[in-house]
Amino acid sequence: MKISKAVITAAGRKQRTLPLQTLIDSDGAEKSVLSIIVEEALRAGVDEICVVVQPGDAEQYAKVAGDHAGRLHFVSQHEALGYGHAVYCARDFVGNDPFLHLVGDHLYVSRTETGCAEQLVTLASKNACAVSAVQATRENLLPYYGTVRGARVAGTQDLYQIETVVEKPTPTEAEQSLIVPGMRAGHYLCFFGMHVLTPTVMDILGKLIQACGGNTRVSLSEALDELAGKERYLALEKHDWRYDVGVKYGLLTAQLALALSGKDRDEVLSKLIELLALRDQRATGR
Repeated sequence: MKISKAVITAAGRKQRTLPLQTLIDSDGAEKSVLSIIVEEALRAGVDEICVVVQPGDAEQYAKVAGDHAGRLHFVSQHEALGYGHAVYCARDFVGNDPFLHLVGDHLYVSRTETGCAEQLVTLASKNACAVSAVQATRENLLPYYGTVRGARVAGTQDLYQIETVVEKPTPTEAEQSLIVPGMRAGHYLCFFGMHVLTPTVMDILGKLIQACGGNTRVSLSEALDELAGKERYLALEKHDWRYDVGVKYGLLTAQLALALSGKDRDEVLSKLIELLALRDQRATGR
């Protein structure tokens, strides 16, 4: 299965300006959040990328994409009908092809030389099926993520056959129906923010949108739950780091993570130590 297309969603009301923000990437270069996400996809072997935006945002997105602007296609989500609807807006771009999906407000730092999206694409290509990245997550964070239940694939450590997907479950719901054998108590497999999906997902989303008459928000998790009952659908447990730039101090945390994983690590560490030392001096009056 060849994955040559990617879809980045960035049309959420609280999300739309985040990809425009500027950070220093791990290579020491100044880039927009959008450019960093695009490069994550390109390292995975993707050739074309569709960015789902709010009407009127395409021009400023193209500007901050820099040298990557020529690879980008833009489609607008004209109505705020949810995450699933945003993904569905890219249906003409996707066609009958599988695609990598990333969200526009998350950045990733891999523990290895291989990028997070590249690992996911390699696995999906090998297994010829949809694969979502997941991460063991504490139950107090369940209100922020879609959550899966699945059975570990025989002979593997971090791969699961997905059985159920629930959008932002309560701790009680999770305890009743989403416990995964072998997972630490109080931890569940929550979406990491990147997926490789088959065109079947677009078919399912289209039916869900039609069924609600186009006036109800549609979640991607609902479509993925149905996908799990139609075809093979795997979850890869990630031990890398994800950073939501949309939360409080999210941009700051992501910036520190990128800096501490890159070429300027020693310089950044020295500056942090200086700041902490200065703070300590002021606190003690020395």
